[in-house]
Amino acid sequence: MADARQAFTGLRIIDFTQVLAGPFATQQLAQLGADVIKIEQPGSGDITRGLMSTGSDGMAPSFLTCNLGKRAITLDLKHPRAKEVVQRLVATADAVVENFKPGTIERLGFGYEALKAIKPDLVYASISGYGQQGPKSELPAFDGAIQASSGMMSISGHPESGPTRTGYFSVDMSTALNAAFAISAALFRRHLTGEGQRVDVSMLDTAVVMQAAQMSNYLVTSTLPELMGNRSPTKSPTANVFASSDGFVQIVGLREAHVKDLFTLLGAAELYDQFPEPAARIAHTDEINAVIKPILAAKPSQHWLDALANLGIPCAPIQTLDQVAAEPQLDHRLIFTEIPNPQDPAQRSKVVSASHVTEPAPPRVQRATPTLGQDNDAVLAELGYSTQEVAQMRADGVI
Repeated sequence: MADARQAFTGLRIIDFTQVLAGPFATQQLAQLGADVIKIEQPGSGDITRGLMSTGSDGMAPSFLTCNLGKRAITLDLKHPRAKEVVQRLVATADAVVENFKPGTIERLGFGYEALKAIKPDLVYASISGYGQQGPKSELPAFDGAIQASSGMMSISGHPESGPTRTGYFSVDMSTALNAAFAISAALFRRHLTGEGQRVDVSMLDTAVVMQAAQMSNYLVTSTLPELMGNRSPTKSPTANVFASSDGFVQIVGLREAHVKDLFTLLGAAELYDQFPEPAARIAHTDEINAVIKPILAAKPSQHWLDALANLGIPCAPIQTLDQVAAEPQLDHRLIFTEIPNPQDPAQRSKVVSASHVTEPAPPRVQRATPTLGQDNDAVLAELGYSTQEVAQMRADGVI
């Protein structure tokens, strides 16, 4: 019989993070079996509880999806008694994850060296905008700022309208997955060596790695990429978004056989004879577009999707999020999960969860996203605090 244990079953993660990158990183670990205990400021909590939401229940959709499966306690880290609580938590933990501005958590007394003294084999991960060292290390950073400073925006957009940012939090979410990978690697190394590790994950580093192909091309050739709108970075005129009679279709004709078949499908086989080399097609992009764009615009998207799929040419419709949510392919994945609606437990809310599938022991949500301070009593009792002590901490504003 297959072992149903997940990769991080039995491990405990202390989560000091908020907003998106840190919480989504630890959420990934929670879905793989880790007991993730989220620590929030009493009264206000993670600012994402109210982000991109018109509700006032502190359970915004972005918070729901980034904190699935965790337990949550409140703790005023500036209160003198907080130190004892953190020390007890860390003594039971395998990893600590934080995303304060560099230097902040050290000033609070919970930096790597302080916590390593409590748990020598601790994996301690810090997530920040620019990293823990360097001239920009203490600068505040949010997704849009890093998209700008990393060069992402300089290669995204149309020549006519200029640079643009992505319509989603590309740096935050990629940093989350990068951090989850780095923490997982450090935990595996601890399994092999018995040693803990300091993990330093930067949003800027992640954004540069996400552009590795373009950045390496610049480093090797000293050529800066141009704004090309929806064209492929290869500059091929047969890899672009094209208007149909009822929408838009992304076509990726890059292989020579695909280019030839695309031109033949469009009744313009002479284009391949005229421009048989990729460099020639790139040099004559406007001339090629003048022929193929009107042909593609004359028929509906589904006509082209069917015809292109039959030829094995990569293509896709430009789908809106409601169409993606109803995508039948995703029924075969673990990408969505349903949890009780925080405003009405009798109803269910669907949110994004896992980004991969494994068998056996696939990622799964252990519990619904926690309300603010939901697990104060249970977690503190596990740490040895009596009911009276917990009540006093609550009265004193510690929790």
